[in-house]
Amino acid sequence: MPNTKIIRLLAASAVLSLTLTGCATGSGNELPPASFVAMEQGPGEEYIIGPLDELTIHVWRNPELGAEKIQVRPDGRITTPLVTDMAAVGKTPTALAQDIRKQLSEYIEEPLVSVMVNKFAGTFSQQIRVVGATEQPASIPYRANMTVLDAMIAVGGLSEYAAGNRAKLIRFDRQTGGQAEYDLRLGDLLKKGESSANVMLKPGDVIIIPESMF
Repeated sequence: MPNTKIIRLLAASAVLSLTLTGCATGSGNELPPASFVAMEQGPGEEYIIGPLDELTIHVWRNPELGAEKIQVRPDGRITTPLVTDMAAVGKTPTALAQDIRKQLSEYIEEPLVSVMVNKFAGTFSQQIRVVGATEQPASIPYRANMTVLDAMIAVGGLSEYAAGNRAKLIRFDRQTGGQAEYDLRLGDLLKKGESSANVMLKPGDVIIIPESMF
């Protein structure tokens, strides 16, 4: 007769395999709680400039060639002295500064250019979208170490008839083009202060909050 212990181990292994397979889809699962360690890890990747961002461009020893509080146009371009219709969206401030430097070098010798982002809107793929039963549905620029609580504060919390504990988080995988769905307990987080319901966000996350049926 087969060894009973081996059979039990094989059965347990099969159950574990099925559980992990279910988790891979992300549907109906919860993300791990945000930890203070994760939130204190420091800055994320360098910011990507988006439409309607406000920039300051400084050219060392040539202030007349720079610009203060210049807004990136909806078409993703900017115009400054001697720089006409340069694409800014999708670039880091460092990359944009290098492109401006290259164009200015046709007129002045070895220009030193710096680009600072004063106000952030972010590219579409970097925004956090909160839709449904909230006070102010909105797209929010993602920032490093952002949590669900940060996003909910930004949109004014849940509406009167929100079913916060039935909220979902949709997360897109840029590499595979697929998406995963996770449960959120916004009611427990905002009304009961349960820190375990607070989770880390990633650029492009979508939070969907349904209304209560009652």
